[in-house]
Amino acid sequence: MDLNKVMIIGRLTADPEVRTTPNGDSVASFSVATNFNWTGKDGQKQEKVEFHNFVAWRKLAEIMAQYLKKGSRVYLDGRLQTRSWEDQNNIKKYRTEIIADNMIMLDSKGSSEAFAKTTEDPMTQAPTAQAPEEEEINVEDIPF
Repeated sequence: MDLNKVMIIGRLTADPEVRTTPNGDSVASFSVATNFNWTGKDGQKQEKVEFHNFVAWRKLAEIMAQYLKKGSRVYLDGRLQTRSWEDQNNIKKYRTEIIADNMIMLDSKGSSEAFAKTTEDPMTQAPTAQAPEEEEINVEDIPF
């Protein structure tokens, strides 16, 4: 049995960047910072910041674009994926990203906590000719 699972709680380093693929799917790219704190042997408090690159697809991408901004505190889980490409100098480049499956917004807005989930894998979806027209997402409409 194999397991590829990542769980992160952190803050967005910038607003999510949302694009639309040629077949009409929304895709959001963003980075999340996490802090690791410890006390060194000398008794001094230490801190290290890690930056995690995320990609979200379809409805989850749209929800994130609408409700998250730089500094938003969020729980995300997903799976690691490495992609490669060649730059203009024909040098092969690699980037490891977390493909987001679930998201919980942790910033308090009122007393509600919003949750979004997607089980769709962008690699297994059949291409569509046109994205369906969707209305604006309202946090009260999220059933969780």
